Amino acid sequence: MLHEIDTTKLGPLGEPMAKAVSACVHCGFCLAACPTYRELGQEMDTPRGRIVLMKEVLEGKMSFEAAQPHVDRCLGCLACEPACPSGVPYRDLISPFRALAAPKMNRSPLERLRRFFAAQTVPFPNRFRLAAWLGQMGRRLPMPKAMRPMLDLIPDEIPPAQTWETQYAAQGEKRARVALLLGCAQQVLDPDINTATIEVLTRNGVEVVIPRSQGCCGGLAWHTGDLEAARSFARQNIDAFPDDVDAILTNAAGCGSAMHEYHLVLRGTPDEARAEAFRHRVMDVSVFLAKLGLREPLRETKLKAAYHDACHLSNAQNVRKQPRDLLKAIPGLQLLEIGDAHLCCGSAGSYNMDQPEIAASLGEQKAKNIIATGAEVVVTGNIGCMTQVKLHLKKLGSPTQVKHTLQVIRDAMLPS
Repeated sequence: MLHEIDTTKLGPLGEPMAKAVSACVHCGFCLAACPTYRELGQEMDTPRGRIVLMKEVLEGKMSFEAAQPHVDRCLGCLACEPACPSGVPYRDLISPFRALAAPKMNRSPLERLRRFFAAQTVPFPNRFRLAAWLGQMGRRLPMPKAMRPMLDLIPDEIPPAQTWETQYAAQGEKRARVALLLGCAQQVLDPDINTATIEVLTRNGVEVVIPRSQGCCGGLAWHTGDLEAARSFARQNIDAFPDDVDAILTNAAGCGSAMHEYHLVLRGTPDEARAEAFRHRVMDVSVFLAKLGLREPLRETKLKAAYHDACHLSNAQNVRKQPRDLLKAIPGLQLLEIGDAHLCCGSAGSYNMDQPEIAASLGEQKAKNIIATGAEVVVTGNIGCMTQVKLHLKKLGSPTQVKHTLQVIRDAMLPS
């Protein structure tokens, strides 16, 4: 797409944004893949429509406010990327644009308050645990409509807190050494995911290091336009994770996707080269285990399991086959595919708080498609998806359980 974007006025993120715009040929292949186009049926709520809007803003021909509603409604699910025959790197446009636009966006006081509250709690497990507990109590009180979606996402029961050592030895013959990101919301909403991950890794001969000084991946900040916070989190993790490991593992799709974009987050800073090297060491735990191979025997089961592709695993990291291969390694497990699997569940970081109506519609559709499989459990690799899917399965009265891939593998391992 031809443009007149003056990248010299846009700082270090200007060039990747302009390149993403120029790669789009306006063909429309992205429309069928876009959840918001399916929901709203408007050209401006498609990837190519948003690209035109952002181009106009970057050229100085349109105000940020005019483009804001449509840019806000983008899930950032990146389903458009694998659907695009021209290879438009949409991720190089949407998050940098939000970072550029954030100071200029006109938001209501309640919306600003909600975003501030999320930014100051979710990335910090201790704060988030307290906020979740207060939120449970707050659901019984009259609350502004803008705050209600945030409260609705809090589960009825918060699991007890878990803590982890800084290092776990490999059991048996040592095959690898890795460092693990613990995540933020995950530590509060389902800490057993980390425990299961460590157990599966160590029992398969992998030494696991847990850096104490690690922090939030920065994904929430990056995808909502808070560039300075995203940079701070990125630098913290680059400093925290050791060099003498075979890989830096994530077990949450959103975290892995964010860490793979550190080179963009820190573009134009003295840490850009370090970020570029760091991101190539980051790997989803399912990819690592599929490559290493499971050594521990798995017990036979008659479980019917549906696998849900988390957008930031399948689209952002191109990881689809590896989690399925791990699940298929469990003898007797029946792996089921979900209808319209490419469509986002509506979680998308803070999207189900920022755009609750669209998120609720997508969540309900995803839950109905899961129920239609007849699965006893739905398996995925992202805590945000798990929270969203649990909520909507519960609303539909479904007994279908929701588990992380590593929890299912851990539960199938025979006693050592």
